[in-house]
Amino acid sequence: MSEIIEGKNPVLEALRADRPINKILMAKGLKRDTTVTEILDLAREKRIPVEYTDRHVLDRQSPKGASRGVLAHTAAKDYITLDELLAIPQEKGEPALYCVLDGIEDPANLGAILRTAGAAGVHGVIVRTRRAVGLTSAVARTSAGAIEYVPVARVANISRTIDTLKKNDIWVTGIDMTGTTDYADIDFRLPTAIVIGGEGKGLSQLVRRSCDSLAFIPMKGKVGSLNASVAAALVMYEAFRQRNR
Repeated sequence: MSEIIEGKNPVLEALRADRPINKILMAKGLKRDTTVTEILDLAREKRIPVEYTDRHVLDRQSPKGASRGVLAHTAAKDYITLDELLAIPQEKGEPALYCVLDGIEDPANLGAILRTAGAAGVHGVIVRTRRAVGLTSAVARTSAGAIEYVPVARVANISRTIDTLKKNDIWVTGIDMTGTTDYADIDFRLPTAIVIGGEGKGLSQLVRRSCDSLAFIPMKGKVGSLNASVAAALVMYEAFRQRNR
């Protein structure tokens, strides 16, 4: 399960030991000594986000009150690289199926998406590093164990990742209310990445432009949109249906 590591030296040792870390919190105005400099260098190298916050905010998150201006939130499970994710369908001899999340922030939504992804045969989930939830203990609880079986890759830039997927002959379909194609009319038997936008925001403009196609989920009534995890579940199970009929 995830935990909080507090203090400059413990955080540095965790980075050196390749512990999976979701993010590092650092107090504003913290003196940049050799330890802090190495923490920042390793975080940059490992693409771990560093957030600067007021000391009193950081102290509230410090279980033992021993942060000395630095905290790290560990991940409940290791992330894998995008290259490792791309290799999974080849190893299984199946057309690729991924779920790409453009800024999901609610742990309950990510946990539910992982649970559905595991049940629908999705080869892996891609999340972004910043302004998005990582593999926290809350996500692990909501996923009901799926976090242990569904590979998750964390990337710095979703639009660039989409370009990489397309270069690997994977069709990228964004789920968006501005789409012109019913999601059920997409051929999910082809190697596919399904892109789901963040809660209340949908797909970012750059990600929307990067997709090969945009598909919508038909709705009746006055509700304007679906919960992100519900939308993801509908589309992933349509892919499952097409591939298993």
